[in-house]
Amino acid sequence: MSIKRVILRLSALALLAGLFLVPAKAVAEVYELRTYTTNKGKLDNLNARFRDHTVRLFKKHGMTSVGYWVPTDESKSKNTLIYVLKHESRDAAKASWQAFLGDREWKKVAKESQKDGRILAKAPDSVFMNAADYSPKFSNDKKSDEAVFELRIYRTNKGKLKNLDARFRDNTIRIFNRFGLQSVAYWHPVDEPDSKDTLIYILRHDSRDAAKTSWKSFGADAEWRKVAEESQKDGRFLRERPESTYMKATDYSAIR
Repeated sequence: MSIKRVILRLSALALLAGLFLVPAKAVAEVYELRTYTTNKGKLDNLNARFRDHTVRLFKKHGMTSVGYWVPTDESKSKNTLIYVLKHESRDAAKASWQAFLGDREWKKVAKESQKDGRILAKAPDSVFMNAADYSPKFSNDKKSDEAVFELRIYRTNKGKLKNLDARFRDNTIRIFNRFGLQSVAYWHPVDEPDSKDTLIYILRHDSRDAAKTSWKSFGADAEWRKVAEESQKDGRFLRERPESTYMKATDYSAIR
């Protein structure tokens, strides 16, 4: 075979390969944290719509439901739904939402469910997230109506997110496990500026009392105190106190 033919064949193979190669960023799984705030007295309507229709339609359009929760705080327990979806990619998320919103069944459901007034008080809040490399595979085999979940958001000082991640990867999760703090998942926001300084994660507790006991024991643990001190010799990681929201899983949430 002549050199010219070899070059042409290699060029053709490279072209074919290129047709099937998609940039890693475009195909990476992404998660979406969504928060809905309802008008007064409309949370039950929203939950009914999710229970009877929305979750099924999400699945129809390629959106995987991770979990659905209502905060336990007195005020937010009456008007707030928090949930997490998984998408095959950011582009897939965009296509799925377009298909969902254009779905005839969804349009009918949305209209009929709001005959007595709009359910949402404002547009949903949405945060796209990537799973941290240390995010564990959560075992959902301890389902209980007594369980509470805790959504925690950490915001770091400049340049300290990688240090915080290292501490969770090497020490924190292991010590959490020792005191019954069950890790569900850990994420970083996709978009700047939050992608540079924010960690979002969810813990599961057997009960609210168990959460209180676990956090007290964790905070007093000699190993944790040593880790916290030594890891911050060059400066504090967090620029503000962690944001914590206790939540109860809805009856239609896969994670309970």
